[in-house]
Amino acid sequence: MGQQIELIVGLGNPGPEHQRTRHNAGFRFADLLAQAHGGSFKAENRFHGMTAEVRLDTHRIRLLKPQTFMNDSGRAVTAMASYYKIPLANVLIAYDDLDLEPGRAQLKFDGGHGGHNGMRDVVQCVGKAFWRLRLGIGHPGKGRREEVVNYVLRQASSADEEQILNAINAAIDILPVILEQGAERAKTKLHSRGVKDRANKNNNAADPS
Repeated sequence: MGQQIELIVGLGNPGPEHQRTRHNAGFRFADLLAQAHGGSFKAENRFHGMTAEVRLDTHRIRLLKPQTFMNDSGRAVTAMASYYKIPLANVLIAYDDLDLEPGRAQLKFDGGHGGHNGMRDVVQCVGKAFWRLRLGIGHPGKGRREEVVNYVLRQASSADEEQILNAINAAIDILPVILEQGAERAKTKLHSRGVKDRANKNNNAADPS
């Protein structure tokens, strides 16, 4: 049995200066999802963001990119979910995750914010019982908070950029599985993909030819 998803939110910061930063992986997921399924974003002031609508077979899904800046993301999520009376369990939020390496994407239901300021605000505003799509961006290593902030607000290296986009596209491809076969089946396919990719990467690195 499929998992009903009615609203997908990509987290990020508005403005061209933030467009290609690691912190905007959620926005990029929403943009590429809309592009893949013929949707286009428009400004919706009542939802404090940019919205679009796509159809995956018979499923209508609303998309949202909050334009309130990351630390105030919950206001937009609250406004749109409340207006359309969308149950929290039917919301999926995509965001960048420091704890996953580039190229990995994970689905998860419920839980905390993991130190992500956008997710922190969403959880404070609406609760925590929603779906998460964690998009790995890697971690700069132990250091001061300022170093981590600078890391997420910069563009990834070309190699990491390629891996981040691969993970985003894999997550887009898995959406029909979520809707038709359920989130657990989608999680298995998406997470096993990350394991296979890392194994191939390690094998290639070990190959002297």
